Amino acid sequence: MAKISKFFQFFNFISILLLTSHYIFPPCMSLTNETQALLDFKSHLNDSLNTLASWNESKSPCNFLGITCDPRNLKVREISLDGDSLSGEIFPSITTLDSLEVLSLPSNSISGKIPSEVTKFINLRVLNLSGNELIGAIPDLSGNLTGLVSLGLGENLYTESVIPESLGDLKNLTWLYLGGSHLKGEIPESIYEMEALKTLDLSRNKLSGKISRSILKLKNVSKIELFSNNLTGEIPEELANLTNLQEIDLSANKFFGKLPKQIGEMKNLVVFQLYDNSFSGQIPAGFGKMENLTGFSVYRNSFNGTIPEDFGRFSPLKSIDISENQFSGFFPKYLCEKRKLTLLLALQNNFSGNFSESYASCKSLERLRISNNSLSGKIPKGVWSLPNAKIIDLGFNNFSGEVSSEIGYSTNLSEIVLMNNKFSGKVPSEIGKLVNLEKLYLSNNNFSGDIPREIGLLKQLSTLHLEENSLTGVIPKELGHCSRLVDLNLALNSLSGNIPNSVSLMSSLNSLNLSRNKLTGTIPDNLEKMKLSSVDFSQNSLSGGIPFGILIIGGEKAFVGNKELCVEQIPKTSMNSDLKICDKDHGHRRGVFAYKYFLLFFIAVIFAAAIVIHRCMKNRKEKNLQKGRKGSKSKMETSIFSPSGY
Repeated sequence: MAKISKFFQFFNFISILLLTSHYIFPPCMSLTNETQALLDFKSHLNDSLNTLASWNESKSPCNFLGITCDPRNLKVREISLDGDSLSGEIFPSITTLDSLEVLSLPSNSISGKIPSEVTKFINLRVLNLSGNELIGAIPDLSGNLTGLVSLGLGENLYTESVIPESLGDLKNLTWLYLGGSHLKGEIPESIYEMEALKTLDLSRNKLSGKISRSILKLKNVSKIELFSNNLTGEIPEELANLTNLQEIDLSANKFFGKLPKQIGEMKNLVVFQLYDNSFSGQIPAGFGKMENLTGFSVYRNSFNGTIPEDFGRFSPLKSIDISENQFSGFFPKYLCEKRKLTLLLALQNNFSGNFSESYASCKSLERLRISNNSLSGKIPKGVWSLPNAKIIDLGFNNFSGEVSSEIGYSTNLSEIVLMNNKFSGKVPSEIGKLVNLEKLYLSNNNFSGDIPREIGLLKQLSTLHLEENSLTGVIPKELGHCSRLVDLNLALNSLSGNIPNSVSLMSSLNSLNLSRNKLTGTIPDNLEKMKLSSVDFSQNSLSGGIPFGILIIGGEKAFVGNKELCVEQIPKTSMNSDLKICDKDHGHRRGVFAYKYFLLFFIAVIFAAAIVIHRCMKNRKEKNLQKGRKGSKSKMETSIFSPSGY
């Protein structure tokens, strides 16, 4: 019995070995054919990064980089080479891979036409050739490829053509990406028949015509991207039937008319973008009740009326851009109710009233831009200390009050725009803590007091506009530490004192305007060495000569209103100039320079004479010693020529 048992054990072992040998040692012919097909495919590609180094005859194709095999029969099921800097053309040899389900080669530099043989992949479910350099036109992929679930052919160099009507036969498609494919004409009705579609992306083409009411047939679609085309007409109310729709972008087209009120009932909307069109009317009230909306962008249209009062109150809103419209009424106060808001852009509208206290606790804000409205009142204190804010733009409104010293806590700020308001008080010294600040616009307000010297701590500052205020005191010499400053405007204030020489340390300075102040003294000569292209020193009390190079840059108008200024020479372009020629009588720059040069020359002569006399006396003394002569020098010689007299 023991022998029989051992025999059956051995028999079972042999049976299992034979059954599994097909998987462990697949048929040589199949392996050879698939290997050869892939190697032929590789030979027609340029592999600059040697990504396909593992593709060689000594290995099974299942061990090739980017290849996935079916675990049952070890036949190639997937080729995925995403962004591997591959160029060359797609060689049809891979059509022999009859089990291929995925061919994904996006974000490479593959050229040539899409080979017609691709239709032989009867098992293909994913075809992604987007982001390459393919030419020709998008081929007819209907027929054998009816099993396709994902099709991405966008961002290539096709010739201008229309969307093939036959694409509508791919009824199983859930993802269709044809963005940036040089497509023209209207969207075929057959596209709206693809009921399985979840993502439809036809963006960045030259498509024209209207959105068909048949769009309601795309009942499973969750994302529609049609931006940057030439589409026109009104938005069909049937769009609201797409209850699964989460993201829609119709921006940068030629749409017009009002939004159907039913759009406000689309409870699953997450992203809604219609910017750069010609829409008008009001935003549907239903947007105030949405609970999933995170992004809303309708800038550069002609919308009007008020924003729904509860907009943002129930949704985790992250960004909203309603700029360049005609919205009016009070500014919405619930946009940051969920404390998620990072972008709040509402430039160039007709909003009025105060800016809500609710935004003082909106610590998530990174960009706050509400300029060019009719807003008034004081800015809530907490708005000045938003920790993540990069831009605060409140310009061209009627805001009043002071800038809080708490602005020093907004250390991420790169730009502050407060121009053309009614802000008053001092410019807070805490502004010097904003080490990332690049642009500071405070012009045309009622700021008073001195320019804080702490501004000199702003090493990244490139633009400083303080003109049209009531600032007094001197121009702080610390400004010279702002070595990246390109544009400096302090005009129309009551600044006094001299122009500090440290201004010349601003090696990047291109534009300098100090006009209409009470500045005195001379214009520093070293300004000539700078790369200035625009200067204005007019309407001050400056005196002395105008450096010729600065005169050439600014012209005569840049110096008018300074009675004591003069020029060494009149430029040929200003033959009828009213500028004075510098002369001795007025103690101008020519006389000053002559005096300085004469004084230096006189000192040099005296010094040289003293050295010569000293050497003569030394030689004379040595001669006397050699002759054995003794005696003391005269009292006059000692007092004039001895070392203690230097």
